[in-house]
Amino acid sequence: MNTKRLMYLATLAIYFGAIALADVNTLPNGVAAGDVDQTSAILWTHTTTLGEVRFEYSTSQDFSNANIVTTSASNSAIPVKVEITGFNPNTQYYYRVTNATGAASAGQFRTLAEVGGLHGLRFGVSGDWRGELRPYPVIANIPARDLVFFLSAGDSIYADVPSVDFPFPQARSLLEFRVKHNEVYSERFGQNSWAPVRASTAIYAIFDDHEVTNDFAGGAPPSTDTRFDNTGAYINETRLFNNGVEVFHEYNPIRAERYGDTGDPRTAHKRKLYRSRTFGSDAALIILDARSFRDKELPEVFDPVDFSAIDAFNRASYDPSRTMLGQVQLDSLLNDLANAQAAGITWKFVFVPEPIQNLGSLYAGDHFEGYAFERSRILGFIDDEKIDNVVFISADIHGTIVNDLSYKRTFEEPPRSVASFEITTGPVAYAAPFGPTIVDLAPSSLRFLFGNYDHQSRSQQDMTMNRLQNYLLSLSGYPLVGLDGSKLDVRLCRGSYMVVNNFGWTEFDIDAATQDLLVTTWGIDWYDRATLEANPQAVLNRTPTIVSQFLVHPQVANDMLLPDRVVAPSTTAHTQTSERAAMVSTSSTMSDAEILTCPSPRPSTCGVMGFLPSVSALCASLFGCTRGRRLFARRC
Repeated sequence: MNTKRLMYLATLAIYFGAIALADVNTLPNGVAAGDVDQTSAILWTHTTTLGEVRFEYSTSQDFSNANIVTTSASNSAIPVKVEITGFNPNTQYYYRVTNATGAASAGQFRTLAEVGGLHGLRFGVSGDWRGELRPYPVIANIPARDLVFFLSAGDSIYADVPSVDFPFPQARSLLEFRVKHNEVYSERFGQNSWAPVRASTAIYAIFDDHEVTNDFAGGAPPSTDTRFDNTGAYINETRLFNNGVEVFHEYNPIRAERYGDTGDPRTAHKRKLYRSRTFGSDAALIILDARSFRDKELPEVFDPVDFSAIDAFNRASYDPSRTMLGQVQLDSLLNDLANAQAAGITWKFVFVPEPIQNLGSLYAGDHFEGYAFERSRILGFIDDEKIDNVVFISADIHGTIVNDLSYKRTFEEPPRSVASFEITTGPVAYAAPFGPTIVDLAPSSLRFLFGNYDHQSRSQQDMTMNRLQNYLLSLSGYPLVGLDGSKLDVRLCRGSYMVVNNFGWTEFDIDAATQDLLVTTWGIDWYDRATLEANPQAVLNRTPTIVSQFLVHPQVANDMLLPDRVVAPSTTAHTQTSERAAMVSTSSTMSDAEILTCPSPRPSTCGVMGFLPSVSALCASLFGCTRGRRLFARRC
């Protein structure tokens, strides 16, 4: 370790040890509640003052008749948390945390409802935020959205990227990882964006690669990746991996669970981040760990016209011996999906760090496309067992893309569509997001697709990216971006199905009476570190607005629901239903003509080739048809 780094670490150690003596906030990251179910929760805080920490909780906001639990902080760099049990289902709780100096901070959360009633459910999801881009104005409206929970979808730090508080290319020690986590949850420029979010609702958290280092495979041997030491048979047994995961647990309100003797050495007695929850009969929530147990990623494809490399990648992805999830986690996913369907639960949300939708073979080694056999097992199970209303939610790619899902049981057979869709969301703050990043990475053969990208409006940039994405999808015969023409009953209310030039987060709102799902993505114009530091207030004044919104009707109509699934009386549900109606009715709703038409392509091109579906799709993608398979017959 070089002298500069040693001196910096010594300074950090002094900082964490002496901060309690200064006139500063000794609860720098606020409070949080997480891993909530019907009767229990984890309460969390980070205090830089050593000594007793008191947690109070009550159903009354004035903390009358409060219960008290105490613990002790023995290290100013390590947060403290307690597990509370004995809560009542579907109940609002308030909690307050006080440290040894008397500093206090309060929060609230709602326990999950028991299966059997329809209550409505609103929650939020996003991922991907870097320390040097804090604070994060795109999440400023979350506390007012009255969410039942917020899910952090991975890459909550970038341990492998220099930042303000840790200006080195890779965190390695426990202290270094703690600095990275403390950084993103702390104040900068007079604001702490995450503290009010985490205090306002329950938190769930997914772990991905940048909590350790970029694009690693936890189930591969350390010898396959020189960034890791050789302290175990798998990367998930190495020092770097375990330091990263240990601090991820420390800085999130989650339980420290482990698998038992699974019969598979890559998962046996390892940390268990898989979670399965239900909220009434409205929703099942399944949270996956797609990083800890996966096999080594396939070599990336960089050239969209290198068809031999694309073919080799696609064939290798159907190797049945390769896994992303590990067998024990895959079995849990399939069982929990089947159980939710049998219980009559309407919506099944599967939270996974990397996309499961097809995005094309370029740079796809880290996504589910690189593990196509296992992907096909999951989607084939959903298809065969007729499990309805499955929604996959992911982050990772730094943009919002919505698409229905298809799969092939073998490489040779044609794709089969599934009545399911995925939305990717975010980033909270990653510069640059998907759109400009793709422009920078694109080979010269595709530059003509972008036009004068930097001078286009955000919506024009999204349409440009949509055309490029559809071009890449058409090369493999995959469904194009969007849900028009899918098996789903869906209406686009605002914006488009591809928003990749913003920072953002996505809200999911199930109506208690109809069980309709309203999906709303909030966004702001993206910024980089230089822009933020040049004029912090201008960036902090950016207000989240709706950049995409669509409404999905469940595949099982409300009058066909099981008899015991009654709509539970709820003031919250009524308020959310009324607010949702207002959101849709007051939005700049696109007409059918706006949604279903596109510029006429060149007749000589499309007229000759329009009878070929795959070529027709390519034609549509290149000449502006950006929504739906129905467009091809109409325009091409």
